[in-house]
Amino acid sequence: MNAKISTLFFVKNTKVNSKGEVPIYLRVTVNGNRFETSTNKFVEISKWSSTLKRIKGNSEEARSINEYLKIFESKVFETQKNLILESKLITVETVRNRLLNLDDNSKMLNEIFNEHNKQMELLLEVKYSLSTLKQFKTTHSHFVEFLKFRYKISDIPVSDIDIETINNFDYYLRTVRKCNNNSTVKYLMIFGKIIRIALLNGWIKSDPFRFYTQKVKTVNRTILTEEELNTLLHKTFPSSRLELVRDIFLFSCFTGLAYIDVQQLTKNNITTGIDGAKWIFKNRQKTETPSRIPLLPIAESIIQKYHQDPVCLNQDKLLPILSNQKMNAYLKEIADVCGILNSKAP
Repeated sequence: MNAKISTLFFVKNTKVNSKGEVPIYLRVTVNGNRFETSTNKFVEISKWSSTLKRIKGNSEEARSINEYLKIFESKVFETQKNLILESKLITVETVRNRLLNLDDNSKMLNEIFNEHNKQMELLLEVKYSLSTLKQFKTTHSHFVEFLKFRYKISDIPVSDIDIETINNFDYYLRTVRKCNNNSTVKYLMIFGKIIRIALLNGWIKSDPFRFYTQKVKTVNRTILTEEELNTLLHKTFPSSRLELVRDIFLFSCFTGLAYIDVQQLTKNNITTGIDGAKWIFKNRQKTETPSRIPLLPIAESIIQKYHQDPVCLNQDKLLPILSNQKMNAYLKEIADVCGILNSKAP
């Protein structure tokens, strides 16, 4: 991080000791924020040069204290250099703590993120879903890349994260990562949970997210008309990948299942009901609500179409479903081919 640091020595006229001397203080300013610390040196007010910020004259005492102040000042910039070499974020807090030998064992963000994600892995299918774990890992990855991009570091003490850091991360997601508003806010909501963990454990004193004001915006989704659905159903596509994505989308339409639920389907989820018809029995991933869905002819024909696909055979899947990112990208392409408004594509 390119931090601007300046120093200034001054005396505190209001703190006169029994000898009529005043203490010499050092003010350090880091990117506009500053702290002051005593040098443990004293001087008669008449001997202090407010212009040179040093003791006047050439006496042995003046030379000794002025040399001490020079060394004291050099430690500030040595501290800056060491923090850069250690890839630490340079803030008024990190400079002060290092310079004054205060507690420099601040809890690091990567450690908190990694500990949280490891706990999530142990609770997969018990408390958390794989998709939720992926969201936390993706958020962590994005934040590390943001630190490298913005500050040229790969980790940061959680105590150094403030509203400026949060707003800069928000801006990075929207511009560099090209995330839309809702994706950006959802990443920040996940990041906020990590910050609250730090708050509950006493690693930070206040929640910087109390100043974050961005909100998820309601998206008005339109549905396909019957005519558009028929167009999609009977359209011949130039590539097998578009045909597969169309089929998976139609399967979702005729079962009412979300992408994540379709992705998890196996042959064991298909059951013959007391009516002799085939049904899909599955707990919804998001709500854990049991679902009993009749397998309509179109959905059943799609299953039959892919039952010999290598992915279905090797991974015990009902359909060879692609990643969510690829599905969304190809669906937009399908919408263009079929003349369907893009706003209706997921």
